[in-house]
Amino acid sequence: MDSIVVTGNGPLTGQIAIAGAKNACLTLMPATLLTDEPLTLTNAPRLSDIRTMAELLQSLGAEVSMLQDGQVLALSSHEITNHTADYDIVRKMRASILVLGPMLAREGHAVVSLPGGCAIGARPVDLHLRALEALGAELDLRDGYVHARAPGGLKGGEVAFPVVSVGATENALMAATLAKGTTVIRNAAREPEIADLARSLRAMGARIEGEGTSEITIEGVERLGGATHRVVMDRIELGTYMLAPAVCGGEVAFPGARPELLQAFVDKLRETGVEVQDTGTGLTVRRGEARVRPVDVVTEPFPGFPTDLQAQMMALLCTADGVSVLEERIFENRFMHAPELARMGAQIDVQGGTATVTGVERLRGAPVMATDLRASVSLILAALAAEGETTVNRVYHLDRGYERVEEKLRGVGARIERVSQP
Repeated sequence: MDSIVVTGNGPLTGQIAIAGAKNACLTLMPATLLTDEPLTLTNAPRLSDIRTMAELLQSLGAEVSMLQDGQVLALSSHEITNHTADYDIVRKMRASILVLGPMLAREGHAVVSLPGGCAIGARPVDLHLRALEALGAELDLRDGYVHARAPGGLKGGEVAFPVVSVGATENALMAATLAKGTTVIRNAAREPEIADLARSLRAMGARIEGEGTSEITIEGVERLGGATHRVVMDRIELGTYMLAPAVCGGEVAFPGARPELLQAFVDKLRETGVEVQDTGTGLTVRRGEARVRPVDVVTEPFPGFPTDLQAQMMALLCTADGVSVLEERIFENRFMHAPELARMGAQIDVQGGTATVTGVERLRGAPVMATDLRASVSLILAALAAEGETTVNRVYHLDRGYERVEEKLRGVGARIERVSQP
């Protein structure tokens, strides 16, 4: 099992290229099931989760080719030959549930295992199922599988989410493109990944209005065609690497980055005293020698502060000059990185969904263990600012969401390497 070894060594300088968004690509890939024509995705991230989704789609009869070192995905679902998404694949990744809506819309029936993924608290699929029921699906949960049928095809309807759900919005949006009539999704997620999916579906012939707002309207069409679509930049990877110079000083540029992808995060980072400059061609992050100021953070659905940057932000605030409070409102049990940061000398008090962080002057290197994807990279960020050597164990989580993290950080001067444990 691999580990990441980091030796803190001061300021970082240079530039980091940000990959296409994992969460967008994992949604765009199942859209191939909506059409018998080719779908080509460019700017795809090279991640284990992408390979898992490719494996799942291939098990259903899709053809998936990874071209140009994996940055171009050529997908074709000319014929769906299997209608069961098996547990052995689905358990690896929660995004697997996103094949349910497209298969049901095109084929009228599907059987999908209840999914797995990071252990960061309950992320039930009931909102996905309620959305499909609103479109006329007949559902039966038994033996750990969702058995879905729409004998006469899906029908347009009103999908009103009681709480915002990105995945459920995506599933409903894809399913509604082939439903008969008009579908209105209320309290829809507004994330850039939703807008990216809508742009791709529109290129395939879907009739969609309102993406990026809380109400999306879809006029169903009889069939969708092929398209070529560029995956949007990964705003979570961007925010993560923006925190690298914030944590240990220096100046790093991010070509092509746009602040509107994560404005709430940018605003909060500036509040700590870190300089974020929009150059017109990208973003530049700069921090001097002074300790950052403490800030309070509350995670919220987009356009609020992303839950997927909470752990990384905590790494920065561990060395702030004062007390910060982080409130997690999206997922319970998402402070599992706190005890590991404490091994490095951080002072963190967790009470339910709130973590109080009292900044220290310097963290110390230590052996630590990653508990989930974002926790993995938060420990690496903390290690960049720590005195001495830190070994981050169980980094298989990391490869699900960050491509070539060691290369990117070494490129701006970090002392970081991957080692294989016997």
